[in-house]
Amino acid sequence: MSKTPKIVVITGAESTGKSTITELLAQHFNAPYIPEIARDYVENLNRKYNYSDVENIAKRQVDQLNALKNSNHPFIFVDTWLIITKIWFEVVFNKIPSWLENEIRNTKIDLFLVCDIDLPWQADPVRENGGETRLILHKKYLENIKNYNFDYKIVNGKNKDRFENALLHLKSFS
Repeated sequence: MSKTPKIVVITGAESTGKSTITELLAQHFNAPYIPEIARDYVENLNRKYNYSDVENIAKRQVDQLNALKNSNHPFIFVDTWLIITKIWFEVVFNKIPSWLENEIRNTKIDLFLVCDIDLPWQADPVRENGGETRLILHKKYLENIKNYNFDYKIVNGKNKDRFENALLHLKSFS
């Protein structure tokens, strides 16, 4: 009998270890994961991203999750997701696509693991939001997750402790 996997989104502000935690959890549980789509997409542009690019990123997030939803794994791990993309639309373009709100509301996410901002921000060519903006966005992510009534846990700690913290949240959740 096929069992629907629990969908766990690892999210948070820039430079908080989301990708590392996502990959480690997927390895630990021998489960599939969806890597961060925005980073690769933006890195491969030969220009500044625009509204259409961010909408394409959002659609890819939806398509990749839908492709895995009916798998027979205990978990599917997702590195970021539509809530960050929604806030990206709001902050950069002051509008969101009409379909995005419904997609967020109608997608069953079992748990958000929100990476805390207790790690130092590290600049790279894609990151835009260090300093005070990072704190503001972290609060917006939490506020949105709460407003949509998604279950969430905060993941903090450095290095191995961060992974162990995430793992503890999942063990108490499953």
